[in-house]
Amino acid sequence: MQTTITGKAYVLGDNVDTDQIIPAQYLTYNPSLPEEYKMFGKYALSSVPPAQSGLPKGHVPFHTKDEFLSDYQIIIGGKNFGCGSSREHAPIALDAAGIKCVVAEFYARIFFRNSVNGGYVIPFETPDRLCEQICTGDELNLDVAAGLLTNVTTGEKWKLKPLGEVTPIIDAGGIFSYAKKVGMLKQ
Repeated sequence: MQTTITGKAYVLGDNVDTDQIIPAQYLTYNPSLPEEYKMFGKYALSSVPPAQSGLPKGHVPFHTKDEFLSDYQIIIGGKNFGCGSSREHAPIALDAAGIKCVVAEFYARIFFRNSVNGGYVIPFETPDRLCEQICTGDELNLDVAAGLLTNVTTGEKWKLKPLGEVTPIIDAGGIFSYAKKVGMLKQ
């Protein structure tokens, strides 16, 4: 696991569902094929309503047309991030777009587990309503081990909730890597 994550923030609101993270029409791509995996990044967050992205500035595109990677590395969400269907492709799409972590008030359980188990993005929780304090485009620095998020643009700092029992799985890069590491699966 990375010890520090630095990059631009992309701010979303409450109840961002898996259909907004990766719309169903793009599920025809196979994430096990590298040339198709990147397509998930191209269409990640392509159906987020304008009122939800870039709070409080209004709609800010997640990436420019025909780009596979976003200019953003950290998503700041509100409550119930990743709700909706149990779509495993949602954290895959964020990973393919270059997102390293999501910081939200709380997650839909299945999105949280899919993020951790696949080793796609680190799902930090925050006790603060950061989606109203951070703006899209702000430069952020996240000390992963300390759980300390710093807005380099404004100088503000927030202590995030500990990752807890999922830390060894995240450190290993996902559930299968963890299982191999601890001898639950043969190498």
